[in-house]
Amino acid sequence: MSTLINIVVALAVVALVVARQMRPQKLDGERRFWILPLVLGVLGLRDPQLIDHDHAALSVTLLVASLVAVLGMGTVWGWTVRIWRTPTGETWARGTKATVAAWVGMLAIRIGIYATGSALGVHQSGSSLMLGIAVLLLVRSLVVNWRARSLPAARPEAALR
Repeated sequence: MSTLINIVVALAVVALVVARQMRPQKLDGERRFWILPLVLGVLGLRDPQLIDHDHAALSVTLLVASLVAVLGMGTVWGWTVRIWRTPTGETWARGTKATVAAWVGMLAIRIGIYATGSALGVHQSGSSLMLGIAVLLLVRSLVVNWRARSLPAARPEAALR
């Protein structure tokens, strides 16, 4: 896939995810939250230009730094989501203003890493962005699902009121 297509796909996924996160969503424990990150990860890893072979050490360093940053930002993002359980036992989640701030922070870090690579003359594939989004979404989903499972069970008498 060309770099432009990778970037367009990545931005479309980001726009979709952010828009969905700002609306209340029912969490379903059976949902396959890992499918989209898996698809994006496979698409990102298939690109032979993921690593700039003329600057292999720097390219790998930038890719690892980017992935470590998105691991951290995915964790932060997962903790900014408000999670609650209804009296009927349904679990819901919704992004907050802190979620938007986490996205802005993630984008700023990603732009900084890209700018550093450009200043060093390292070619950076759009696939690294797609791989980063895959890791970000997977980590966020793991954190949110872990937090949702740790919520206390709904009290049945509250549903009767």
